[in-house]
Order: sequence, then structure tokens, then C-alpha cells
Amino acid sequence: MSVVFHPFPIRSMTLPNRLVLPAMVTRLSGEDGLVNDDIRARYVRYAKGGVGLIVVEAMAVHSAKSGPLLRISSDEFLPGLTDLANRCHVEGPSMVVPQIIHFLKIARTGWRQTVDMLSPEEIDDIVDAYGMAALRARTAGFDGVELHMAHAYTLASFLSRLNPRRDAYGGTLENRLRLPVRVVERVRAIVGSDFPVGVRMLGEECIRNGYTVVDAGPIAVRLARAGVDYISLSAGGKFEDARHIEGEPLYPYTGYSGDRCMPGANYPDGANLYIPEAVRATVRAAGLSTPIVAAGKISTRALAERVVESGKGDLVAMARALLADPDIPRKWRDAREDRVVRCVYGNVCKALDENFKRVDCTLWPKKLGQAPLSDDQVPPAWGPSGSEIRVEYKEGRVLLRWSSATDNEALYGYELFRGVGEGELVHHASVRAASARFDDPRVLGGETYRYALVPYDLAGNRGPKSEVVRVTIPESHVEARTLVQLSAKGVDNCASITGGRG
Repeated sequence: MSVVFHPFPIRSMTLPNRLVLPAMVTRLSGEDGLVNDDIRARYVRYAKGGVGLIVVEAMAVHSAKSGPLLRISSDEFLPGLTDLANRCHVEGPSMVVPQIIHFLKIARTGWRQTVDMLSPEEIDDIVDAYGMAALRARTAGFDGVELHMAHAYTLASFLSRLNPRRDAYGGTLENRLRLPVRVVERVRAIVGSDFPVGVRMLGEECIRNGYTVVDAGPIAVRLARAGVDYISLSAGGKFEDARHIEGEPLYPYTGYSGDRCMPGANYPDGANLYIPEAVRATVRAAGLSTPIVAAGKISTRALAERVVESGKGDLVAMARALLADPDIPRKWRDAREDRVVRCVYGNVCKALDENFKRVDCTLWPKKLGQAPLSDDQVPPAWGPSGSEIRVEYKEGRVLLRWSSATDNEALYGYELFRGVGEGELVHHASVRAASARFDDPRVLGGETYRYALVPYDLAGNRGPKSEVVRVTIPESHVEARTLVQLSAKGVDNCASITGGRG
């Protein structure tokens, strides 16, 4: 059996496998913060897929206004949370923990409260709020609790190298750790020694003068010694480089740090894996065995296995990949990666969150609002004339068109394969069923590219591969010379306007 599917103990809970759904905003809850039918459906769907650990999206430990966000700030939320935990346990083997969060005030003008504005009494209130929220997580029947110390929120802002406080909670690394450690110690004291407590933190802030793995390693060591049972690592997602849209509150994932938090299609697979590798090495060097959760655009079984086998992480977190296909754990376990619906990493889900809209996957059938669930065994098929795939080069990009495939139940989409020259055809992109075209701008002059398509249905059954088409991209020397000449003229004009100063 693959190492990814070995059961994994964390204090009193044993994960059925090493795969983790990290907390991911859904925008499904209402302003009241209560669990509703949409929330239940989303997390039950993950449980059915068999992921080892489900981390339910961040829920507030306090009562500040925040729009559609789950809450765990008082006992009125316990019935819904208890029902959610129970339903997930009934539907699958997953362990389930809520991520609990404290955040500071923010306004549509772009103003935001910063940690130096908090009084000592308000800091004490934060410690108390985390402790009581963790106790409610236990009371509700969750298997553990995860403390949110990442991205742009309160505890992460205390940990940040940009923490502006000048008292015992700012400046040195020990001071910046003071509040997070107090929270961990309070939570541990309240929930007891047998209840798993995890932390989600940044391995790198990805902003100018922010901390990197140089600080993240010692932070992880300190939190582990304070009593946390696992450390889940993320990157970026900070207010400091966020883009302000007039009339809207700051969204901390609109700058470069947001790109690093959710690496898109332009980033390589496993883009952030150097972070858990470095932090884990520091934790192990300190003599600690605390499990490290690795994340950062992991979408294939081979990569997940390499993460564990090479020591980059003990557990493997996948957010967008599991949003696209919650059944990945079951399909990998059954050696059916050929049925996986591959995330396109186009970050449409991220854009929906940014615009405060319901977070769905662009690959899902339109208006379904959920990843499809099907046990169908009949694969899709091309029409009598085949795929009729055709290719052309136009205006610097390759344009592919084809005739739609059909399925006895419903077509989900197409897996697009590409090869360079006579090289192997490998997965290049996923395309929604509603589309019968694809633009590929990532091509170079003088190269030959080959393409083929495979249709898949709601169950992930793959149909026959289309014909392979090829296109040779023309050299563009003449175009290049023209551009150079135009550029030179532009430089001359610029120089005359500015008096020769660049």
C-alpha cells in the first residue's frame, strides 16, 4: 500500500490516510454564522470522498461583524456544529476539525485595525475567546481543533516581522510569539491532554521584510513545545500588499503574497514545498516529531507520495484539487488516477472569494453548486465522425476546436494533453464540458506541438483519446526585428522628451 494511505495517529485521533483538506473559504454561510444546508452538503461531500482530515473553514471565536462566516463564539452555534460533525462522521472515515480564527476590524475605506491598537485587556479577551471556542469544538463532537495563525489575521499579525508593537508582544521573535503561545497553552489547559490541537501558520510571509523559513522553523518549534499536535504550513495572503478596490474592504490575497498562497497555473507543481521541507528539518533537529502538513499546488498521487517519502512533509494538504474532485482519495486508493478530475489552477474559485461570492469550481456542471457524485461505469464517446479536433496558430497562440463528446449521464469535461516535438503527451489542462475550444498561449516560435483530448463524465470515466493533431509555430525573426526598430524609436522619443534622462 502507498505510504499516503497508511493510517496516521495524531494524539487521540487516527487519520485513515495522510491526505488533508485544509480550511478553505466557501462563502456558503449566512451573516448569522450558523451551519446551513449548503455548508452541510459541502463538507459531507468531502467526507464521502475519504480524505483523511477535513479542516472546516475558519469560524470566528468572537462576535465582530464579518459577513458570511461561520461562528463558534457562543453556545447558540453548538447545535449546527454538532450536526455538521456528526454528518461527516456518518458519511466517511474522515477525521473532522474546525479551524478557529480571530480577526481585527476592517473598513470599506481601506482602513484596518492593526495589532498595536489592541490594549492588554483586549489581548486577554482573545486568549479567553480561543479557549472557549476550542471547548465548544470538543463539545460539538469534532475530533480536534485547528488554531488559525496564518495569513492576514490576528495571531499571524503578531507573529509577523512587521508587527509594530513596542511592548512585550512585539519586536523580538520571543515577544511576537507571546500571544500565540498563550493561546496554545490556554486551549490545551481547557480541552485537556487527549484532544488534538493543530496550528495553521505561515512558513513565509511573501512580503517585503516579512519573515521566511528562517523564522518559521523556530516559530514551529516553539509552538510544538507549547503543546500543538500538528503544524500546517501556508504562505502569503497578507494585507500589506493587498490591492484596495474602492468601496470594498481589503482582501489579503490580491497581491503577490496572495499569488504565493494559492499558486496558479503559471507556477510549477509543488511550488511551495521548500517551506515545509525547511520547517520540518528545523523541528526534527530540535528533537521533536510533531507532524508537518505540506501544501502548495499538489495534485497528483506521485507528487503526494514524493512529499512524504522525501521528508518534505508528514501529511499532504490539497485545497483546490479536492474542490475540483473530492473523490481524489478514494480514486488514488483504488489506483484509478485516470478518473481524477484535474484542477486547472485557474483560480476562478479565488476570484469568487475575492468578490464575496459563493466559492464553486469552474469545472463543475453549471448551477450544480457541488462536485458531482456518480457511480456510473459507462465512459463518454465521440460522435460518428470522432472528435473532429482541429488546430491552428493565430496571433501568437494555438487555437484548438473540436466536436463535443456525449455521455449516457452527463459530460463533465475534457482532459487536454500536449507534447513538444515528438515528446510524450502529458496532461496540460482541463476544459469544462460547456466548451469545445482551448487557447494555448504558452508556445514558442520554431517548435512543433502535438495535442489530443480525452472526454470524461461525472464519475471521471475517461472516453477514447481523440486523434493527435500537430502544429508548427513559425519563426518570428521579421516580427522581432520590427519590434526592435519600433522600440528603438520609442526610446529616442522618450529621451528627447525627458532631456536624455532615462
